[in-house]
Amino acid sequence: MEITYLLDEADDVAEQLIKKINSKTILLHGKMGVGKTTLVKSIAKALGSKDEVSSPTFSIINEYQLDDGLLYHFDLYRISDIEEAYNFGIEEYLYSDNWIIIEWPDVIKPLLGDNYCDVFLEEKHQMFREIKLKM
Repeated sequence: MEITYLLDEADDVAEQLIKKINSKTILLHGKMGVGKTTLVKSIAKALGSKDEVSSPTFSIINEYQLDDGLLYHFDLYRISDIEEAYNFGIEEYLYSDNWIIIEWPDVIKPLLGDNYCDVFLEEKHQMFREIKLKM
């Protein structure tokens, strides 16, 4: 699946993604500033969260209340190896059966098995983004 969209259409794109994906674990790939956190805000909203969504760059993880559970939003940009992820208890989150969105996921991919969806974001022009979904 490929979608090209304007940043202000992120809410519609999030709803489309949720309908298409086959996992509650979403791995977001893309350069810094491409709109990963903006997409997470829209996904959280589409899943029923009323919480204020922000980037967990310094806290590593943010938790949002949903209508029927939780959404864990990780930013692993500052994590240099899998040991650091083990140290903050990533396994408890991964096996919780809640929604999980991970920015900069490469360091923990070995822990995930096959149960995730890769979402690749790319800037096409100033306000246009392209998403490619790999399940």
